[in-house]
Amino acid sequence: MSNALAVATVTQALALLIEHHLHPEIDMAVSVETRKPPSDPPTEPTITVFLYQVSHNPSMRNSDLVTRASDGTLLKRPAAALDLHFLISAYGEETELVGQRLIGSVVRTLHEIPVLPRELIEEAARRPYLAGSDLAESPQKVRFTPLQLDVDETSKLWGMLHHTPYALSVVYQASLVLLDGHQKPVPAKPVQKPDVRVLPFGAPGAPEPGGVAGGGGATPPPGAAPAPAETAGGRPAAAKRATSAGAASIARATVAKAASGGGARAAKKAAGDPPAARRSSKSGGPSAGSRTRKATGGGARDGTGRTGKARRTDDPGHPDDGTES
Repeated sequence: MSNALAVATVTQALALLIEHHLHPEIDMAVSVETRKPPSDPPTEPTITVFLYQVSHNPSMRNSDLVTRASDGTLLKRPAAALDLHFLISAYGEETELVGQRLIGSVVRTLHEIPVLPRELIEEAARRPYLAGSDLAESPQKVRFTPLQLDVDETSKLWGMLHHTPYALSVVYQASLVLLDGHQKPVPAKPVQKPDVRVLPFGAPGAPEPGGVAGGGGATPPPGAAPAPAETAGGRPAAAKRATSAGAASIARATVAKAASGGGARAAKKAAGDPPAARRSSKSGGPSAGSRTRKATGGGARDGTGRTGKARRTDDPGHPDDGTES
């Protein structure tokens, strides 16, 4: 977190970072200036650091929307998260490729040192116009990332610079810069009376393992919900009632299905018919009496092994017909 001077401090520190790392490849005096590209290109070796756009960081834009309570009390110090976009241009004698040599040095430096060092921030803050900057104390570091612009984007960018000829340049983004608000949140009130109870199982007032209340006169701790009523089987009465209600609901659904013509099988099952009767009804076979007559009236083997028809007891000449032979 830092104050409003952080934006200008980053620009000045970036210029110092480029200036301090020109050697040993560049063996000439180079002027590093924090301004927009000049309309009259200089002939001396020059590097311009121009901040052309300031945008809100997309990932941190809504991180501190709720900063006040319902009564207006400040809960969190608001902070604006910014991304800085820099246009770095190089000028010099074109026959000696000075501009290209300077751009190569800039790219090498920012690729080797992508995070802005603290000592350079402190050196930049010693400028009279940056007195009071606290960017060096911010825990958030500023990182430089190269941006790739196509021909159209480059043309639009240089088109904004009126009457400024194009020069060899690179574009970098610096993020993240956090700007704090002036107001400080009200500190939270300290804890006046801690109320924390730690009781081992089995102690008076402690619940039994598994949530079953102890039988030795143990009472639940203050503020705890009462234990559910239990039955002799060890299950809560509410669970018993829920099970019974579910079974009754299933039975009612079965009877309703049978009554609405859901099939003879469901009707007989709901009516409680014995299995034998259900099998007889399903197969459509003879009754018990007919099965008995069939069994008694079936063929019988005589002593010769031949099978003959059995005579009914009421036939004439049968030993049991009541007549004498």
